[in-house]
Amino acid sequence: MASERSPIFILLISLLVLMLFNSLSSKCDAAAMKYEVQDEAEALLKWKGSLLQSETVLHSWSLPAVYGSPCNWTGITCNGDGKVKEINLRNCSLQGKLDPLNFSSLPNLVRLDLSINALSGNIPSQICASSRLVFLDLSMNQLSGALALSLSNLTHISVLNISDNILGGEISPLLFVNWMSLSHLQLDRNQLNGQIPSEIGLLANLTLLYLYSNNIGGSIPPTLGNLSKLTQLGLSTNELSGQIPHEVGNLTRLDVLSLSQNNITGSIPLTIERLTQLTGLYLGENQISGTIHPEIGNMKSLINLGLNKNNLTGFIPPTLGNLTQLTTLYLNENQISGTIPQEIGNMKSLVDLVLSENNLSGFIPPTLGNLTQLTILFLDENQISSTIPLEIGSMSSLVSLALSTNNLIGHIPSNLGNLTKLTTLHLYKNQISGKIPLEIGNMKSLDDLELSKNNLTGFIPPTLGNLTQLTHLYLFKNQISGHVPLSFGNLRNLEELNLLENQFSGSLPEEIANLTQLRFLDLNFNEFSGYLPQICQRGSLTDLRASNNNFSGPLPQSLKNCRTLQQVWLERNQLSGDISEVFGVYPNLTYIDMSYNRLNGELSPTWGESLNLTSLKFSSNNITGKIPPQVGHLSQLNLLDISSNYLEGEIPKELGKLTMLYNLSLNDNKLSGLVPEELGQLNKLELLDLSMNNLEGPIPKQIEKCTRLRSLKLNSNNLNGSIPFQIGNLEDLGIILDLSQNSLSGEIPSQLMKLSKLEKLNLSHNMLNGSIPSSFKEMISLLSIDVSYNLLEGPLPDNRAFLNAPPKAFVNNKGLCGEVQSLQPCNSTPTSHNDRKKDKKYTVIIILCFVGVSFILCALVVIFFVLRGRRTIVENVVQEVRNQDLFSIWNCDGKNTYEGIIEATQNFDDKFCIGEGGYGKVYKANLPTGEVVAVKKFHPQKDGEQIDQRSFKKEIQALIEIRHRNIVKLYGFCSHPRCSFLVYEYMERGSLAKVLKHGEAMELDWIKRAKVVQSVAHALSYMHHDCNPPFVHRDLSSNNILLDIGFEACISDFGTARLLKPDSSNWSTLAGTYGYVAPELAYTMRVTEKCDVYSFGVLALEVIMGEHPGDLLSSLSTSEAKGILLKDILDQRLPPPTDQEMKEVVLTVAIALACLCSDPLSRPTMYHVSQKLSTSRDLLLEPHHAITFRHLMDLKI
Repeated sequence: MASERSPIFILLISLLVLMLFNSLSSKCDAAAMKYEVQDEAEALLKWKGSLLQSETVLHSWSLPAVYGSPCNWTGITCNGDGKVKEINLRNCSLQGKLDPLNFSSLPNLVRLDLSINALSGNIPSQICASSRLVFLDLSMNQLSGALALSLSNLTHISVLNISDNILGGEISPLLFVNWMSLSHLQLDRNQLNGQIPSEIGLLANLTLLYLYSNNIGGSIPPTLGNLSKLTQLGLSTNELSGQIPHEVGNLTRLDVLSLSQNNITGSIPLTIERLTQLTGLYLGENQISGTIHPEIGNMKSLINLGLNKNNLTGFIPPTLGNLTQLTTLYLNENQISGTIPQEIGNMKSLVDLVLSENNLSGFIPPTLGNLTQLTILFLDENQISSTIPLEIGSMSSLVSLALSTNNLIGHIPSNLGNLTKLTTLHLYKNQISGKIPLEIGNMKSLDDLELSKNNLTGFIPPTLGNLTQLTHLYLFKNQISGHVPLSFGNLRNLEELNLLENQFSGSLPEEIANLTQLRFLDLNFNEFSGYLPQICQRGSLTDLRASNNNFSGPLPQSLKNCRTLQQVWLERNQLSGDISEVFGVYPNLTYIDMSYNRLNGELSPTWGESLNLTSLKFSSNNITGKIPPQVGHLSQLNLLDISSNYLEGEIPKELGKLTMLYNLSLNDNKLSGLVPEELGQLNKLELLDLSMNNLEGPIPKQIEKCTRLRSLKLNSNNLNGSIPFQIGNLEDLGIILDLSQNSLSGEIPSQLMKLSKLEKLNLSHNMLNGSIPSSFKEMISLLSIDVSYNLLEGPLPDNRAFLNAPPKAFVNNKGLCGEVQSLQPCNSTPTSHNDRKKDKKYTVIIILCFVGVSFILCALVVIFFVLRGRRTIVENVVQEVRNQDLFSIWNCDGKNTYEGIIEATQNFDDKFCIGEGGYGKVYKANLPTGEVVAVKKFHPQKDGEQIDQRSFKKEIQALIEIRHRNIVKLYGFCSHPRCSFLVYEYMERGSLAKVLKHGEAMELDWIKRAKVVQSVAHALSYMHHDCNPPFVHRDLSSNNILLDIGFEACISDFGTARLLKPDSSNWSTLAGTYGYVAPELAYTMRVTEKCDVYSFGVLALEVIMGEHPGDLLSSLSTSEAKGILLKDILDQRLPPPTDQEMKEVVLTVAIALACLCSDPLSRPTMYHVSQKLSTSRDLLLEPHHAITFRHLMDLKI
């Protein structure tokens, strides 16, 4: 019995043990799960505790939770086992770092989205502990540091987005080894650098790759072509270089390809046409060259095509018309030429068409009228030369239309008024003529209307007053006349109104005062009259420009409280009133010019409170009183010009505080007292003019501290004492030093010789004594000198300015001597037999010259004519002393010199001929004495005819009286009915024409060419303005400009020079060289200095072009000429100019174009040209390749 129960008992015991074990096992598993879940919760809570201001968003993150589980917490999703599989805290305003989050406690995490927060610090390397991650989005935070290599351990990752952070460093190739499942990689908008690793080609499942907006350089790896599943590739806005690899053509599933804003070069690969599914192709803002392949027209899925801002050339292929799905086409800012293909009209889905800033020409195709969905049409900055097609008026969806900066002609079509959605209309910088159509007033959505720089005439239509949304209205530089319509008062949203340089007249309507939003008003250079309206009543106006009109009456009272003003240009009107009452305090004002008006009253001390002023100009008014010392508070002031008024009292010493000042002009007032020593503190001063006052006392030696001075004028005062030797330390003094008409005494300090840049020195009308320092010969830039009316004596310095100066520059001194006209030669004695004989001879010469009898005499060469064995000795007037140096005028043995010339030229054999002008040939003569001279022998006359003594005497008279470093020097002459010639200095390089024509042109670089033009300008300025009466050359050409061995230029050939007298009619036969003659001579025959100015303009262009401008001259007045690029006319034999050289070239060509104006009265004077060429160098405003004649013609010369 007992034995039977034993197995059953054992079985029961076994079952009980098994049940107990299972119970204990379940409890252990539950406990383990509980502890694992609790570990996740604790990790999350610990991270929450590290975040700033997280309680509001993560309020639910707290314990105790159900069994400690976080599954019900905000942003947490668990799997079936209650483990955290997803964290989504996107856009929860989290601030803090990721480091405190223990990723090893989250082994089941599959998705992590923390995007759009403010997380900072590095991406923790322990993130790889969540090795099951498939989706990781940390975008739009502030994460920094490098990409952690541990990310490569996320072998299941499919989507990785860390865009829009501040990650730096290079992208390691090791990252791509294990990411075989990756489909989306977004690292854009960071600060990554280095190169794109070629290993990126291993990501075979990648469909989206965004690396744009980083600092990644190097080339695009060809291995990208392995990513056959790729649909979107964004590499734009980096520093990628090199060419687009042709392997890109393998990405046949690609939908978007964006490579814009890099440094990519080369051409567009032909393989790109394989991308038939491409909807967006963005290659803009690179350096891609070559042409646009016609095959792009086969990519019919394209919706957006951007090739803008590259170096593309060639034509727009007509096949682009096949892209009927295209909505945006950007080809702007390239070098595309040819015409706009009419097939563009087939692209009926087009919304944006931007072709601006190319070289397109021809006409605007009428087929553009088919683009009824087009909202933006930009064709500006090309060379399109047609009229505006009427079909544009039917493009009813247009919002922005820009046709500016072309060569458009004809009228503005009236049907443009149908474009009622248009907000922007730019037609400026064309040659559009006619009137502004009334229908423009129908475009009531218009916000920006710019019609400036055309040839528009007629009146402003009153219908423009209907454009109540208008904020910008630019009509400047046209020929519009009449009054401003009253309806302008309706334009209450107008912010900028520019009517500059038209022919407007009459008064401005008072309704202008309604334009309370107006910030910019430019009325300069018109014929407006009457009072200025009460503008700026609500304080919006920043720029008020109404100069060069006929406005009269008092300034509007509304200006007194217009504290927004920044610039005021009201000069050259007839405005009146007391300036102490109409102006207030202007905290933003930087520039004010009220010059040349009729203002009176005194300068208010409150001007010292406008602390941002840089320019203060009140010259040529009727202002009285004293200069307020408060002006010294204007620490930003660059220019102070209150000249030509009735100011009195002393110059306030407070002006010495204006340390930014470069121009101080107080001249032509009634100022008295001493010149303040404090002016020496103005270490940036370049122009100082205190002339024509009643200043007294010595010139302060502290002036030497003004080391940047270029012009110093203290003339016409009562200054006394000696000239401070410290002035010699002003090494930049270049324009003028004028101390004339004072009471200065003592000797001229030798230290002035250090002024090596000085061009004009005037010490006349003082009481200076002693001699002129011989060291003045070192003043190599000196062009003009006047020391008359002093007590000076002794020899003149060996300096061209002294030797070339007119007699009046030395009159009324004690005993100056030298080899110049009107002065006694130095070292002469009255007891010398030869000197007595010389004096007698000179007296005879002078008498004969005055009675006009003696041009048959010889000055340097005794007429010793030999012709085929016959020798005629002609009477000479030379010294009896033989074997003297030829190069002292009137001082040679004429017979020997004549024989030397005949021998040296072998009786004027053609092999010694070095040039030929209109009146004769020029020969090179190597004289037996070793000297080399140029001999100009006049053409022999026909039998029975006499040589043209008028032209011969004219050249002699001109050359003898003229003394200038840039005018050829005459040594002697011979005049006889059978043989007449001139002897003058030999210029080694010959004529400018010869140099430009032959190989020497390469040596004549851009700086030397600019110097040649400057030299000719200085010489002509001297002839026109420093000679009394003035001279006109009348035959200026490159054949008559001679160059020495250093390429220094001198004017020669005065065979047609005409001596002008003020009351002369100046009628004569037409003289000059074809191609250089001013056009007005063809019908007026009236010779003026402006004829030389025109010839100078031709010459200046010839120097820059390397050849005569030819047909270019006749085309300058046409529209085509204005579009000519400066770079296209430059002498191609020279390298392109550097930036500094281009400034010289721009200045030279701009002045040349001004000189070539068809209206003589509009041409500048040669004095003005000479000054501009000497001082102006900052006219370069555009990139070299973009400068056109239009830019140069628009410059103020």
